[in-house]
Formats: sequence, structure tokens, C-alpha cells
Amino acid sequence: MEFQGKKVLVVGMAKSGISAAHLLLKLGAEVLLYDRKTAEHFQLDSLFDKGARDFLGKDPMEAVKEAEILIMSPGVPIKQEFIEKAKEAGKPVLSEIELGYLTAKAEFVCISGTNGKTTTTALTGEIFKNGGRNTYVLGNIGVPICDASMETKPGDIIVAEVAALQLETIRDFRPRAAALLNVTEDHMDRFGTMEYYTACKMREFENQTEGDFAVLNWDNEITRAQAANIHSRLLWFSRTAEPGEGAFLRDGRIVFTMDGKSEEICPAADVKIPGAHNLENALAAVCLAKAMGISGEAIAKTLRTFPGVEHRIEFVREVNGVRYINDSKGTNPDATIKAIEAMTAPTVLILGGYDKHSEFDEMFAAFTPQITDVVLLGATRDKLEAAAKKAGFRQVILAEDFADAVKKASAAAKCGGNVLLSPACASWDMFDNFEQRGDVFKELVAEL
Repeated sequence: MEFQGKKVLVVGMAKSGISAAHLLLKLGAEVLLYDRKTAEHFQLDSLFDKGARDFLGKDPMEAVKEAEILIMSPGVPIKQEFIEKAKEAGKPVLSEIELGYLTAKAEFVCISGTNGKTTTTALTGEIFKNGGRNTYVLGNIGVPICDASMETKPGDIIVAEVAALQLETIRDFRPRAAALLNVTEDHMDRFGTMEYYTACKMREFENQTEGDFAVLNWDNEITRAQAANIHSRLLWFSRTAEPGEGAFLRDGRIVFTMDGKSEEICPAADVKIPGAHNLENALAAVCLAKAMGISGEAIAKTLRTFPGVEHRIEFVREVNGVRYINDSKGTNPDATIKAIEAMTAPTVLILGGYDKHSEFDEMFAAFTPQITDVVLLGATRDKLEAAAKKAGFRQVILAEDFADAVKKASAAAKCGGNVLLSPACASWDMFDNFEQRGDVFKELVAEL
């Protein structure tokens, strides 16, 4: 697609939108900027200095009438009248990752899923780097694809974390290898149904051909059922079975099977990051790396040394014999279940935040004996309290705010135990994002 001389409307001035706008200006496009908020809420002087036009806080239809192409930030719902009008007029509505894909010379390796995306993306990127490939780790992990797409060269690899919010508006996006780690309920406030949410996740495979690789989780019922919709080469990963080609556990060891041959990678116990869910993430990373020709030695070295990522079951510090663990990325019930399963000592769990219309009954039913108390806060506090009572869990502490939650969790914790922040909710009722929430948690723990 040609962008030079085209009027391109960038919708949403978060990090991805700003990155897309800068790239479009480099490509010679006439850039129009729109967000519901006005310009003073953002730092956009560098864009305006280069000729970007300001439609922020105005009627978006004014910009749509002029625009020839729309580029969407992932946080912007596409079911809005002005976007529908653009589609009706035949104007392409594309995501920031589509723009990055169209302007990159590298091959793409992509990771999606409800949970585990960031850890698997970071781990896969490290494996590729240790395997000698010039690798960019981009996407939802923190650096937009558009930030680096034009500097890539043939032979480079972009390992990208992609979300359903971004895949919803792709067109030609075609990763050489792509993994769908799992699908569980999340973002129902945005997608409405699990069927549509799953369909958006599956879009990362839709442009693949026989020479590409699709990686699916056999142990997740929804991803397992998607095999019939794959038309590239399918690799499975599983902790419980060996259903075909892919990465599996055999007698406590990670093995990779393809073309009738099995290669032992390393003992499963050698994987440094804790938790059964992280073993699944490691198996997915093995599939992606082997699909792209990375050696088993480079994979094993990385699995043994990769420490994990910030805000994902991150040890903060120990105070008076209590370990404080930051899992602020636990933004849905399934993510919190996985964090709970990784706990081996009595744990006080901090829950609550923005309501994404999630249901919490299954999470409380999955509580292990390690969960001794829950501290509830935020917009979902009452909903969580009702779910706890329904499940018969009585050790409930109500907090007024985030600082109060940390204080009360600390008071409830016993020597030798844990305080785990894994809210099962988004952060937007109290914070800008989960990273800010995790940082504040670490600051409060440092003051104990």
C-alpha cells in the first residue's frame, strides 16, 4: 500500500498512534490526528512541527471526510459511527501493526493469547538473539512495531506481541510463525462475545500459507478446537499429551518433534521462570524458535537463564519474613488463577480494579489452600465480595484504596508467607495502566 501523498487519519493518541503518525510522516503522508481528548492532553509538538493536522477533540467526521486511510490505535473501539462511515465509503481501516508490517523488511514471529503473551514474547526474543539472529522485540510488549519497522533489513526477525484489539483491523498481516497461547474470557466490554473475541485472536493465522507455521495450545479447549481453521503447518505444545508435531513433556524433559524426529531440549526443571503456566509459555517459545531454525542449544541456554519480565509474578522484596510478589499484569481471572497456582506458601491475595465484565466464580472455585485471605478494592470490590461469599470463602478484607490494600495485606500476612498482587482486573479505575499499578505497589512495599 502506498502512503506517500495520501491523507491518513490516525485515530487514538496513545503510544501506538503517536508511533504510527511519526512513521507516516516519514513515508510522506499527510497526517491527520484524532482523539476524543484535545491536544493539551498529549505531547504532540514534534508531530505538529512536521505538519500533522489537529483534529483532536473535534467532530471525527470532519477528519473522516478528508482522510483516504484510517490507522487505528488498539485502545479505540472500532464499533463507532465515524469508523463505520469510513468503511462504508471504502476507506481502509487498518491497525498500527498492519502499518508496521507493510513497512518492515523483517520476518514476523507473533505471539497472541489471553495470558502469557508478554513473557513468551520476551523469552522468544531472547532465544532468537542467543541463536544469532538480529531480533527486534516489539508490539504490545512496550515498543510499537512502527517505531522500528523501517530500520529492519531482510533476514532480521521481529518478535511481536499482538493482541485481539490490534488483530481486529489487519488486512495483509502475515507472520512467518505465530502462536496462540490460550483463549479465556477477557475484554468482554470490548468484544461482547467469546466467539468474536476468539475470531479476532485467530486472525493472526488467516493470511498464512503452507510454508508458514501456526502454534496452538493442545491443553486449552478453545485453541485446540481451532485446528480446523489453520491452513499453515501446525505445531502443538502441551504439558499433558503428544498430539502431533511440536513441543511436549516426556519423562520430565522438554522435547521437540518434527519431520519424524524428536530432539531433547532440556529437563523441564531447568526452566528458570516459575509456574506451570510459564512451562507452557516455554513450550510455545520452543515451537516458534525451532520453526525458524534456531538450535536446541540456544533454546536450552535461554530457558535456563531467562529471569522473567516485570509485573509478572515478580519478586519485589521480603519484609519480616513475608515475600511480596507483583503480578500486576494479572488483569483477568485466568491470569490470577495461574499466579495462584505458582504460590507454594500461605498467600494473601490483593484483588480488584476496573470492571471488564469478567466473571469471578471460577477463579474463587480454583483457590488453592495457599490462599489464606483476599484484600478487595476498586470498582469490582462488591462484585468480588459477592463471588467470594458464593464460593464460601470468608477471609475477605475490604480496602478503601490501593495504599490501604497493601497495608491491610501486610497486616494479614504471616512470616513465611506471601503477599501477592494479582488483581484479576484492569487498572484503569485507579491507574493509567498495569505498569503504573505495579510500580506503585513496589513503591509501597519499599516503604514497609
